[in-house]
Amino acid sequence: MGLLERLRKEWFIAGIALVIAAARLEPAVGVKGGPLKPEITITYIAVSAIFFNSGLSLKTEELTSALLHVKLHLFVQIFTLAFFPTAIWLFLQLLSITPINEWLLKGLQTVGCMPPPVSSAVILTKAVGGNEAAAIFNSAFGSFLGIVITPLLLLLFLGSSSSVPFTSIFSQLFMTVVVPLIIGQIVRRYIKDWLERKKPPFGTISSCVLLMIIYTTFCDTFANPNIDLDKFSLIIIVFIIFSVQMSFMFLTFLFSTRNDSGFTPADTVAIIFCSTHKSLTLGIPMLKIVFAGYEHLSLISVPLLIYHPAQILLGSLLVPTIKSWMVSRQKALKLTRQPKVPVKV
Repeated sequence: MGLLERLRKEWFIAGIALVIAAARLEPAVGVKGGPLKPEITITYIAVSAIFFNSGLSLKTEELTSALLHVKLHLFVQIFTLAFFPTAIWLFLQLLSITPINEWLLKGLQTVGCMPPPVSSAVILTKAVGGNEAAAIFNSAFGSFLGIVITPLLLLLFLGSSSSVPFTSIFSQLFMTVVVPLIIGQIVRRYIKDWLERKKPPFGTISSCVLLMIIYTTFCDTFANPNIDLDKFSLIIIVFIIFSVQMSFMFLTFLFSTRNDSGFTPADTVAIIFCSTHKSLTLGIPMLKIVFAGYEHLSLISVPLLIYHPAQILLGSLLVPTIKSWMVSRQKALKLTRQPKVPVKV
């Protein structure tokens, strides 16, 4: 599958979720006790299936070549999991005095706490021709870090349901995220040749399971007759998300292109995408675990569902511009490094 096709597919999945939400299609199907039995199929089976699938598909052997680029990794992970959520928290202190729906604002904070995705940042980095190995490493490493750090950030900035103890959150995360991921990696070692030969549609499988999770999340929302989601708040949130995305991409570009940064143009490309993209695949399951019992869980999830297609749309639109900059920058650096040939008189 080509790069553009994969990007369009990611956009389609996120768009379907929003269409379902807007149309309010049979919400009783996906609520607790409904035919889909989400309290079992989603909470345990679907989430575990996503991470088992990730364990099968993750090529850890490809990451070793990028392992030694410590400075780049530190920049990406600190920006993603420390600067990003802190900056959003400070920004939300200003927005808290506005009439914007408070649960959508809390949702913006959850976006800031999310780890990088395992797909879109890598796809866009490859489309530009940037440091793909670094993008793969940071996406995978960030996802592993996110399993531990993201719940801590969510609890730090937002707190959690009083009915879900701290130890319960991490035990459920361990059993539904870490264990399936490890099992997937172990199974991969024994069927690696078959996987390389057959190339199963891992992306399609994860997307279908994720769509089911998103659907039931919105079913929970629209089955509640007391839901209060005004159009003004939603429009403002969309504008804020696009503004935050553009601002942070520009900020990472400025930081990584300084003369003393030590990063190549190809490194900068990986940094721009890996530092500013947020994972929907990891995010939605984690929100369902950490905020289990929250009446407004689906409203909290809305900004992440908007951020996901926004990062893909903006990234794909900027691919030609970033690629043009990278090529011209590489040519300029190559010329400056060439030894000057003395002119014969």
